Amino acid sequence: MRSIFSPGVFVTFLALALAACVQPPQTGASTHAPVSSATSVLPSWNDTATKRSLIDFVTRVTTPGSSDFVPPSERIAVFDNDGTLWVEQPAYVQLVFALQRIKALAPQHPEWKTEEPFKSVLAGDMKSVAATGETGAAKILAATHAGMSTEAFRATVHDWMATAKDPRFRRPYTELVYQPMLELMAYLRTNGFKTYIVSGGGVEFIREYAERVYGVPPEQVIGSTAKYKYSVVDGKPVLVRLAQIDDVDDGPGKPASIEHIIGRRPIAAFGNSDGDLQMLEWTTAGNGPRLGALIHHTDASREYSYDRASKMGKLDKALDEAPGKGWVVVDMKEDWNTVFPDPAR
Repeated sequence: MRSIFSPGVFVTFLALALAACVQPPQTGASTHAPVSSATSVLPSWNDTATKRSLIDFVTRVTTPGSSDFVPPSERIAVFDNDGTLWVEQPAYVQLVFALQRIKALAPQHPEWKTEEPFKSVLAGDMKSVAATGETGAAKILAATHAGMSTEAFRATVHDWMATAKDPRFRRPYTELVYQPMLELMAYLRTNGFKTYIVSGGGVEFIREYAERVYGVPPEQVIGSTAKYKYSVVDGKPVLVRLAQIDDVDDGPGKPASIEHIIGRRPIAAFGNSDGDLQMLEWTTAGNGPRLGALIHHTDASREYSYDRASKMGKLDKALDEAPGKGWVVVDMKEDWNTVFPDPAR
């Protein structure tokens, strides 16, 4: 995904985000094949060349004596989040959060009835919101993401996640994670890998749910960051989030963040868009066995179908580069026998 912390990108997608909030649920919601109860490896993956290539890679790098053996300390796998681990259509979840927060906070800000961009957000006039440009985007980000302690922000995200539902699938966003990818992450960890999330989304937003949803602890989540101010409030030290961007973790920023935070080049990388291109390039350019993989959204019935023409999760250059670089392209429709976890589980 591209970062929502880039104001230009934020404004581009505001209309789509609000549409996701206010439009009635779509018909034809996904039907899911039941998750296999068998103990076979990656049960939500069909027995295709894609699945076999993933298992083959893991087998090669974890078999002692193999020429491709990789010590556990070097088994690092990185995953994009939006569109790779959970849904990103019709709007990034964090964008939906921001716009719904404006509505929730509006009673405390009567001035928003006449102040842009809030007036237009509340009226659903996204054309006028977009006309406010980066200034308007910055105001929305400041109102919904800044001016509070890190603990307060995480609590706000937690409470929102507990009640917010996707309008099409009518399920909480934390249930719209990809079951095959959950299995893949668990499979890698079982085989001595350390799994990291490397996302253009806000790091604190993702950290609130990453451990309970993905099994990835907060210290293994890398994302775009805001600047903090250290303060003492009522005798208690706090970090207050400022309306300023510290780092945007997208595109070429992803390899830089990985090097800065992890300090090792991953041996496996998973993405779904051109925003992940450099992460896959950098990962697979290293010495020894390497795995790069792209999730190709091809299933309009069970999820969505999009790639080159999409404004979110655009997959164009990376898709062209995949064959020449030996990257695995996961065809969601053909390679997965289920998409989301069974809600009964």
